Amino acid sequence: MKALLFDTHAHYDDPRFDGDRQEVLRKIREKGVAEVVNIGADMHSSKKSVELAREYDFIYATVGVHPHEVKNMREEDLDTLDKWCKDEKVVAIGEIGLDYYYDNSPRDLQKFWFKKQLDLAQRLDMPVVIHTRDATRDTLDILKESTARGIVHCFSESAEVAKQLVKMGFYIAFGGTLTYKNARKAVEAVAVIPTDRLLLETDCPYLAPQGHRGKRNDSSLMGIVCETMAQIKGISYEDMANITYQNARKVYRFDN
Repeated sequence: MKALLFDTHAHYDDPRFDGDRQEVLRKIREKGVAEVVNIGADMHSSKKSVELAREYDFIYATVGVHPHEVKNMREEDLDTLDKWCKDEKVVAIGEIGLDYYYDNSPRDLQKFWFKKQLDLAQRLDMPVVIHTRDATRDTLDILKESTARGIVHCFSESAEVAKQLVKMGFYIAFGGTLTYKNARKAVEAVAVIPTDRLLLETDCPYLAPQGHRGKRNDSSLMGIVCETMAQIKGISYEDMANITYQNARKVYRFDN
């Protein structure tokens, strides 16, 4: 049996799993996935993530509002997020951040609610899960103003940005896009990130790895990403799986 894997970023509450969620979750366990963190992206999915984590002992949850959805956010939502964070299965606030690629929410609102949710994480002393796309400068500037730390997920920036984030204390997560033929920047970033700061994720049902692109992703395919990451770092699959597994436990504070 291969080493255990930890999926640090999944969306099993997504409607694309409504028809066979239980079957998929059983399958990923058989493939060696030991833990999964299901990520909240708005108030509805955050609530669903908590419910899913309560139902399955190997699933944990984050709660937070993605930059796409902050246009609908209200001040009282922060109180609700605070309340959900008291649940023992909630391990971080996220995914939060900035997305200037789609601009689904006005940029001033994105920055406002990003800061507000970072403040909440800082006050509760919880890790954060960061989404950033085409917003590097503003993301770094805002993070420098906060002591909240955690994960930058689905990393797509340069190796130099990766170095800055690691220096600030962040872990960097990679999923299926690392395996794509045009993944030069991601490969260069993995090459410079210390192994003790690397994480695996799926972002499922999105971003299935090479050979499965266009299909629904799930954690059973994460071994493909682990193998690619291991090859870049010049170590074995088992070592990469073990390292990223322990890194995930550290960033989500499972051993505290």
